[in-house]
Amino acid sequence: MIQSMTGFGKATLQLPSKKITVEVKSLNSKGLDLNVRMPSLYREMELGLRNQIALKLERGKVDFSIFIESTAEQTSTKVNVPIVRAYINQLREVYADADETELMKMAVRMPDTMKIEREEIDENDWIQIQTVIEEALQNILNFRKDEGQSLENEFQLRIGNIRQYMNEALALDPERVQAIKDRLQTAIAELKVNVDENRFEQELIYYLEKLDITEEKVRLTNHLDYFLETINGTEANGRKLGFITQEMGREINTMGSKSNHAQMQKLVVQMKDELEKIKEQVLNVL
Repeated sequence: MIQSMTGFGKATLQLPSKKITVEVKSLNSKGLDLNVRMPSLYREMELGLRNQIALKLERGKVDFSIFIESTAEQTSTKVNVPIVRAYINQLREVYADADETELMKMAVRMPDTMKIEREEIDENDWIQIQTVIEEALQNILNFRKDEGQSLENEFQLRIGNIRQYMNEALALDPERVQAIKDRLQTAIAELKVNVDENRFEQELIYYLEKLDITEEKVRLTNHLDYFLETINGTEANGRKLGFITQEMGREINTMGSKSNHAQMQKLVVQMKDELEKIKEQVLNVL
């Protein structure tokens, strides 16, 4: 079945000292447009993570985020005591009458009074984070499949409508052909000239062959069937569906140019309308 490129997936993990949240969002795109946001601590894992996401999601404008929320009582940010003391000593020379509390308030607002101790990646933590990443990716895949089912139902409806309008147009063909014959015969009668009946029939047959839509009907039917066959395939097929809709459009346009019949042309317009709705939704197919 087909999948949509639109989706959302989220998963969380509570570790002893931190809470990990992974979110993945995707929209339609011609290729894979991947934006990854993650704490600097895990930046060295980004390349492998990008490959992992690309294998799972294939196409789409994807925003991937890892959020870290510390739940530990301790923090990696420490007061840089020597720097603070140095600032206090310098400030005491400037503000000799200030008390220690005021000097402390001024000192801690100065640059470099806080230092962050660099953390190293905990391999066990990363292994657990990987399970959350996989869970979030699976959630977005499930979302895409659900959206794909909705798209498939929409395609089934629109393809059925095109087929119905095409059959209605073909049912009008005998009336259309007779109308063309009558119009030509009336035009000749108004000229008040003698016409060789055999030659007239030959020219009429040639003219009607140029306006015949049987080949277009056969090709359009094949394209409709191929479209339905493709949406039931197992591979990503959004691009292929786009190509098929182009071919369907060519046949419908040719039928319209050949129809030469008001009611048939109305049906062709309805077919075009249904096809445009298909084209809009095909852009969302993986």
